[in-house]
Amino acid sequence: MRKPCCDKEGMNKGSWSPQEDQELMDYIQKHGEGHWRNIPKATGLLRCGKSCRLRWVNYLRPDLKRGNFAEDEEDLIIRLHALLGNRWSLIAGRLPGRTDNEVKNYWNSHLSKKLASVGIDPKHHRLSHHLARNLINSIATGETSSALEHHQPFPLDHDQIKSSSASDHYQASDAGDGINDDDDSSSLLPDLNVDMASDSSLPSGTATEDKMSLL
Repeated sequence: MRKPCCDKEGMNKGSWSPQEDQELMDYIQKHGEGHWRNIPKATGLLRCGKSCRLRWVNYLRPDLKRGNFAEDEEDLIIRLHALLGNRWSLIAGRLPGRTDNEVKNYWNSHLSKKLASVGIDPKHHRLSHHLARNLINSIATGETSSALEHHQPFPLDHDQIKSSSASDHYQASDAGDGINDDDDSSSLLPDLNVDMASDSSLPSGTATEDKMSLL
């Protein structure tokens, strides 16, 4: 089995120096991106092609966006994750200036916890089993407002609702997630069928006919 190029003897594996960064940027500005395996030999850098590519993509690209994620970026990540799951490269491709590694880290450290805190399963973008069961019980007892008092829903705009619907299409085969399909929620609701014939407060057919005959 061939060893990774970074394991070759004499290759630097530590932090990049400013001089190395400049040499890499100068080469790419002149020749463009790609052909990463040729860069070490062409520039004299003691780095493997993979290291050159990752350094450029994650740190040196001029279009990289620095700083915190904006609210619209957070919303877009949530909607895309509902559709694509953990396909970070595809998600980052819709966020100009953000890398896949940066998006993944932000999801794991912030956004997934943000969804979980309002009762939404961050993996499948559905109400958590516990909150969903509480809602069903509260509907049966007429106490929906109190059940939601401490669980304000995460604000979803129209696009997010459509994304959630699309997510359900992708995740239709996820058995065992969310509310158990075997649960019979209708058993929790009061029986609304009324036997009209047995209600003594209603006039019988005979009494009604007697009144009509007197007119």
